[in-house]
Amino acid sequence: MYQILEKTELNSSVVRMEVAAPRIAAKAKPGQFIILRVDEEGERIPLTVAGTDPERGAVTIIFQTVGSTTAKLGRMQEGDSIRDFVGPLGEPTELEGLRRVCIVGGGVGCAIALPLARALHDAGAEVTGIIGFRSREQLILEKDFSACCQELTVMTDDGSHGEKGNVTVPLKRMLEQGRSFDSVIAIGPLVMMKFVALTCRPYGVPCTVSMNPIMIDGTGMCGCCRLTLHRGDETLTKFACVDGPDFNAYEVDFDEAMSRSRMYGEFERKVREDTCRLFRGVET
Repeated sequence: MYQILEKTELNSSVVRMEVAAPRIAAKAKPGQFIILRVDEEGERIPLTVAGTDPERGAVTIIFQTVGSTTAKLGRMQEGDSIRDFVGPLGEPTELEGLRRVCIVGGGVGCAIALPLARALHDAGAEVTGIIGFRSREQLILEKDFSACCQELTVMTDDGSHGEKGNVTVPLKRMLEQGRSFDSVIAIGPLVMMKFVALTCRPYGVPCTVSMNPIMIDGTGMCGCCRLTLHRGDETLTKFACVDGPDFNAYEVDFDEAMSRSRMYGEFERKVREDTCRLFRGVET
């Protein structure tokens, strides 16, 4: 069992937790993830490690309450314990040698982007941050990004905070102005990452994306996180849990990934509705 040490609500649907997991805290690197089960009957869900404190033996996770498991997890309090908490899994993000990097985060994907920005900052790199949200109400981690980015641009779709528009607007502006980056690292919704890649491609800037599809076992056995990559004349099949989650953005078949992500849309909608009724005390 893994005790919840701290819990903070970042907005109405996003929660940050620190969980006691000393062995994971000692080994996890930016870009890796864990898989947890809330209780004995719970499903397995992957969550990216949002930070570690090896001295305290604590691992930070940040999640959005969008399904039954995250809803159950979000209702847990400090002192409660999570049944399973396994990791670190996946390959860490390759940051070696990067001196000038643009980190682009969208929505709750900013929780995955933050530890990368921190690691690069701590290594002496020049970090430019662009983070985007639907509105001010969804804003998270702005102060955290400000602390590790030499330059930070905040975007909202409705203009209620920062600049109005999506994350590709300031990115394209920077590239048009001749800004040079060793890499652009994008983390967020699939459609956002696709258009970040399309924005970068004409300028020849290396672009990495973090792919976080449905996962079950986290070891490459179930095949749920299968991705198609196009590398030259080759078409490759990779698994986000063991080969990623980071991939060359120019190789990812985003259209297929988005199609696969919608496969369980109706089922997920029903689960969300049933979960909401259950937590309101209505019989399902």
